[in-house]
Amino acid sequence: MADQSVLLATAGYDHTIRFWEALSGICVRTIQHTESQVNRIAISPDKRFLAAAGNPHVRLFDAQSLDGRAITSFEGHSGNVTSLGFQSAGRWIVTGSEDGSIKIWDIRSPNVQRDYQLKAPVTDVIIHPNQGELVSCDQNGTIKVWDLGENKCTHELVPEEDVAVRSVSMAIDGSILVAGNNKGNVYVWRTKNKGDFTDLEAVKQVAAHKSYITKCLLSPDTRSLATCSADHTVKIWSSIDHGFELEKTLKGHQKWVWDAAFSADSAYLVTGSSDCSGRLWDLSTSETIRHYNGHQKAVTCVALHDISI
Repeated sequence: MADQSVLLATAGYDHTIRFWEALSGICVRTIQHTESQVNRIAISPDKRFLAAAGNPHVRLFDAQSLDGRAITSFEGHSGNVTSLGFQSAGRWIVTGSEDGSIKIWDIRSPNVQRDYQLKAPVTDVIIHPNQGELVSCDQNGTIKVWDLGENKCTHELVPEEDVAVRSVSMAIDGSILVAGNNKGNVYVWRTKNKGDFTDLEAVKQVAAHKSYITKCLLSPDTRSLATCSADHTVKIWSSIDHGFELEKTLKGHQKWVWDAAFSADSAYLVTGSSDCSGRLWDLSTSETIRHYNGHQKAVTCVALHDISI
């Protein structure tokens, strides 16, 4: 991870967003997000912008400037914004909220381009690698696929009745869809034609944690799955041949672990926790190699962009 090309940020309940030197652990910049906690952050593909999801606003900041003022504000949600993602070309963002809606926003003119209404608070929404579909999950335990071309929900999955699904993740080649729920269970589906949802096949259910799963995330090389939990741990599972055998348990956080981000080479993981800290883990040794200390309250979200552009 060549340092000058690495953008690492954390945020949370102390109303700040902090940028870090990934390898030294030094905080190089703090943005005040005074009006609410920060639930989710994302860095644009070109590293120019950082988007922050709060309650109920979404703000866009210049990731390279020392000016802490928001460039753009996306107004339209009426509840906590729980999820956030940039389209691969950085032209639009998608957000999901506890108000029961998913919205797509144009970066240049911060208007709602699409507005999908669900009958439940949205817990996560991701953009399919093909950039033409969204996958969402909600408090009612439903996973939905939204086709942006047809402008509608095309598929629905309910892994466990009335158990909230917290997080969804998709392999970079579209071959695997993973979901984690409030009972600590992970569900895995395979797409027979990579990325084609018309032929989803359930391949695995894993009792991953004894407590809530807060985040599940497939690695960029698609060989690993990370699951974060209220049990204070992060577990790494091998996704080779859809085996999802437990490879290692990362222990060190003192409270709930809320979020995680892989490095581009899948060798490192950054995590954020209610213990007010972020950590950088070397996955070859399962050791914490850097602590990010400075937040006064829970760190609920992390973002890492270490691809040279």
